[in-house]
Amino acid sequence: MYGRLRYCVRFQSHYDWRRRSAHGECQMRMRDTFIKPMHREGIRFVAAFAAATLLLFLIWEPLGWIGVGLTVWCYYFFRDPERVTPARPGLVVSPADGVVSLIEPAVPPAELGMADTPLTRVSVFMSVFNCHVNRSPVAGEVVAVAYRPGKFFNASLDKASVDNERNGLRIRMADGSDLAVVQIAGLVARRIVCFVKPGDRLGRGERFGLIRFGSRLDVYLPPGVVPLVEIGQTMVAGESVIAELAPAGQAEA
Repeated sequence: MYGRLRYCVRFQSHYDWRRRSAHGECQMRMRDTFIKPMHREGIRFVAAFAAATLLLFLIWEPLGWIGVGLTVWCYYFFRDPERVTPARPGLVVSPADGVVSLIEPAVPPAELGMADTPLTRVSVFMSVFNCHVNRSPVAGEVVAVAYRPGKFFNASLDKASVDNERNGLRIRMADGSDLAVVQIAGLVARRIVCFVKPGDRLGRGERFGLIRFGSRLDVYLPPGVVPLVEIGQTMVAGESVIAELAPAGQAEA
């Protein structure tokens, strides 16, 4: 009898431990789903929204609750979740969350010093609800970074690539070929942030910048590379594949 009782106690303890463990894992999954890491660029904005919210509560409580909603939205805008980048060599991944808005031949920005031959340009439009952290499409060395001021047309328009404020990166891969990725400010976004400089090395899917409050990213593929996406397709930065540079086994870097 004593042995059976001891076995029951041990079994119950093990069951309770597994139940608590499963409950804890469930809580962690829920937390990770709704509470994302925030990029450091967003700290001062969230702090400003929170301070304004406190003042609004002092003025009139309903205004304060509106401020709470705006503060949560600001935090959500600057979220910076981890991404799982595909490991297969030769893949080009999306530099941004959003929707493919344009696929067309276009000459890369002159300030990047690339040839004036048209290349296939894939444009990813980010709404104000997308994560705005930008990631490198490929691995390689940054050989040029060029900022150019401009206008602030709707980033989904074709002319935004030419007329809007922009910041371009020219990335040289291990085989010597170059790829360009261009951050374009939109109707709302008026602040492009870039963390890298010429000589820096980027891994595929590595963060290199962000654009505040709605924008677009253009990727200029090397000659002969065909995009694997279609207009209207949803992209996830650092994860979604937009093209393949070479057959499997030929590493890019």
